[in-house]
Amino acid sequence: MEALGSHLTNKYSEGMPGARYYVGNDYIDEIETLCCERALAAFSLDPKNWGVNVQPYSCTSANFAVYTGLLLPGDRIMGLDTPSGGNTSHGYYTPNGKKISGASIFFESLPYKVNPQTCYIDYDKLEERALDFRPKILICGGSSYTREWDYARFRHIADKCGAVLMCDMAQISGLIAAKECINPFDYCDIVTSTTHKSLRGPRGGIIFFRKGAKPRKRGILLSQGHESDQYDFEEKINFAVFPSLQGGPHNNHIAALAIALKQVAMPEYKAYIQQVKKNAQALAAALLRRKCRLVTGGTDNHLLLWDLRPLGLTGKYYEKVCEMCHITLNKIAIFGDNGTITPGGVRIGTPAMTSRGCLESDFETVAEFLYRAAQIASIVQREHGKLQKAVLKGLECNKDIIELRARVVAFATQFAMPGFDI
Repeated sequence: MEALGSHLTNKYSEGMPGARYYVGNDYIDEIETLCCERALAAFSLDPKNWGVNVQPYSCTSANFAVYTGLLLPGDRIMGLDTPSGGNTSHGYYTPNGKKISGASIFFESLPYKVNPQTCYIDYDKLEERALDFRPKILICGGSSYTREWDYARFRHIADKCGAVLMCDMAQISGLIAAKECINPFDYCDIVTSTTHKSLRGPRGGIIFFRKGAKPRKRGILLSQGHESDQYDFEEKINFAVFPSLQGGPHNNHIAALAIALKQVAMPEYKAYIQQVKKNAQALAAALLRRKCRLVTGGTDNHLLLWDLRPLGLTGKYYEKVCEMCHITLNKIAIFGDNGTITPGGVRIGTPAMTSRGCLESDFETVAEFLYRAAQIASIVQREHGKLQKAVLKGLECNKDIIELRARVVAFATQFAMPGFDI
């Protein structure tokens, strides 16, 4: 936070270290080079085989830079459908064809989906669709998928259809750095991420890309001799970030990221991520004991998806009641519901409260708050129907909400808030 609020925000530095458009960037070059070195070290990557660009303003910007660098307008991409847990930046469009993401506007996108019964990715159907569609880039990673990714299977599918394999690890980058989930770098050609979320740095984006010699038997095209023996991502992606899509990098963010990545390499960070996972398991178990329906029945990471439809609630309704009780979570589409119009569930994560010092027993308390909020939401819905603005205003004086709000405040104020002196 000190780096983000420093005078580093004032310097123009378009270009890469050692090749800036403006002069006076000696120290900026040192900071960005250090940030890149720490980024590779944080994920145990060999600089001979991997490069990194730390300039993107967000992961959506990072993803679009990859598409811009490697594709022509109209080329094909394939990612997880947003109602299945994918991110909109992977090419989302609505069932009626409305293009939501810039990726779907400028490129041809065909999503793959989860199995309707299990809500796990349907890899057999994914392979079938990919071989028919032949995307240039196949994307793994999502915004609200609670299970591990089978990167080896993705690699097999990408090789069969001649696609570049890209992972958007924005949600789970911290878990990957701490070696607490499967490593996409073993299988993927390009890996993008936010720099906040579970990585716990400043808000921004990052792109990792393979460089150097390709493996001898990577992909059908290579075996037929139609492809170069060297990866050519570095120049294309760097050029796409600047000058194609961005102006000057935010040097205050890059400095803050360098600090965060130093923290990521420490044993304390691994302990933090392990606690994040323990807390997610504790929260999931506590909700399941209360007969709540979790998508896929649980979680392998830091996220839970709670399907509220059995309670007769929508995510939007429940989210509003929670907000009144000082609980912040977000509505999310559950596969098979009416999508973004009336999302059927909510997404809950454990990193933030873990950063504040919460342990498993504390998440038992959190589960009780969440369940009580659902009970209140059901009562309010029976009494008032849809939550119109007038109803919302009246709910501020609802005795059940006032009582839960007080309990939440008493609980939360026991824990330090980063950036505040308590």
